[in-house]
Amino acid sequence: MNYKDLNYKSKLSLMDTQIAIKFVKDSFEDELVESLKLHRVTAPLFVLSKTGLNDNLNGVERPVTFNVPAIDGDAEIVHSLAKWKRMALGKYNFDIHTGLYTDMNAIRRDENLDFIHSLYVDQWDWEIAIAKEDRSFEYLKHIVSKIYDAIYNLSRNVEAKYPILKHNLPEEIHFISTTLLEEMYPELSSKERENAITKKYGAVFLYQIGLKLPSGNVHDGRAADYDDWLLNGDILLYYDLYDMALEISSMGIRVNDERLIYQLSAKNELYKLENEYCKAIINHKIPLSIGGGIGQSRLCMFMLKKAHIGEVQVSLWNEEDIKDLKKYNIELL
Repeated sequence: MNYKDLNYKSKLSLMDTQIAIKFVKDSFEDELVESLKLHRVTAPLFVLSKTGLNDNLNGVERPVTFNVPAIDGDAEIVHSLAKWKRMALGKYNFDIHTGLYTDMNAIRRDENLDFIHSLYVDQWDWEIAIAKEDRSFEYLKHIVSKIYDAIYNLSRNVEAKYPILKHNLPEEIHFISTTLLEEMYPELSSKERENAITKKYGAVFLYQIGLKLPSGNVHDGRAADYDDWLLNGDILLYYDLYDMALEISSMGIRVNDERLIYQLSAKNELYKLENEYCKAIINHKIPLSIGGGIGQSRLCMFMLKKAHIGEVQVSLWNEEDIKDLKKYNIELL
């Protein structure tokens, strides 16, 4: 990344940034909870490896693992709570169209560090119990629109409190499939397509991620055992500071038994049917659901117009990078 060309200077001091981070998080959380009828629950930082409850992400990332002598087992720091949340819906007997949210803190040791990727991940993880008839694109669109409304309202609240922070988000989010996006920009890479479409519309929900495209490729990898690849997607916002799409949320309607088996077969992962989580889906022991994660630091970075995610969260960075960033007025927390 060539930070020199940004001519960057933070619009807020370090102390004002800390105050603004709390304002962004508190304001958005209130909007989200009210809109989706969510109840806060306490969530784990680590889970037992054998349960299969950890999020496998793209299937190649290694979790931070440690042995627990007291219970004679191995535990893993979570990557996210995509699977745990669905189990929790059943445990707490949530009614249809109500759900839970939690502050999710994770460590992703294999992350390639840059201005939007960190070892430390913080999200609002949420999950809602749904009925069989809700497993549709229309219901997915309904929930996405509610989340985007909360993001849009937050942008207006931030502008009101900090007039120096102006945003140009559209009132409505644009929906497009990965297949149509590839047809529109066949010569571009997946990320370049995201940048092009998000610059055009300002805010985009790109759906059907993980599904094989007509070209034979997939837009991006997705684990086979939580999102239904036909009914999932990412919320992307146009970030003018970098002239790029910034992913704020990954979400989707979760797999039922049929889609679980199909997707595990597609990735040659049928062995996962033996773990506790997959057995619960096959035996209809946990609710059908929709859920996702919304990046807290990503949202703060966007709303506060920061050049680096390390300006809104504390993580580990290369010492040389820290020194170089200071040269360009980028001071990490």
